[in-house]
Amino acid sequence: MKTSGSAVWSGGIKDGRGAISTVSGALQSAPYGSSSRFEGKPGTNPEELIGAAHAGCFTMALSLILGEAGLTAEKMETKAEVTLDKVADGFAITAIHLDLRAKIPGADKATFEELANKAKMGCPVSKVLNTNITLSTTLL
Repeated sequence: MKTSGSAVWSGGIKDGRGAISTVSGALQSAPYGSSSRFEGKPGTNPEELIGAAHAGCFTMALSLILGEAGLTAEKMETKAEVTLDKVADGFAITAIHLDLRAKIPGADKATFEELANKAKMGCPVSKVLNTNITLSTTLL
């Protein structure tokens, strides 16, 4: 399987503007720029998109792993907090924290945490990210 995303940019780093799109059309010319990345202004940014992708990938991977264990989630919500820090040679994503809240009938806390950690390590987005990935879980 292959898929793609694209970006266009015009202008300098501070005054420039860009747009991000996905081949599926889920994002279509979504605006992004320095102000949405560093100043909290409207628009998206690469770190926010990585967070959404990581949360989605991890949650899907956990659904698969739960199914293999004979469990089905009633509901899972994952937030991925992405940390972008200034480092010696520019900026780097230095950490991602996954915060999972889930209602899984029949699951005990120990099994839930074990399976969630397996999903954290095994999802394709976790595998591609070269950063510290942490996880907290809440079984409802």
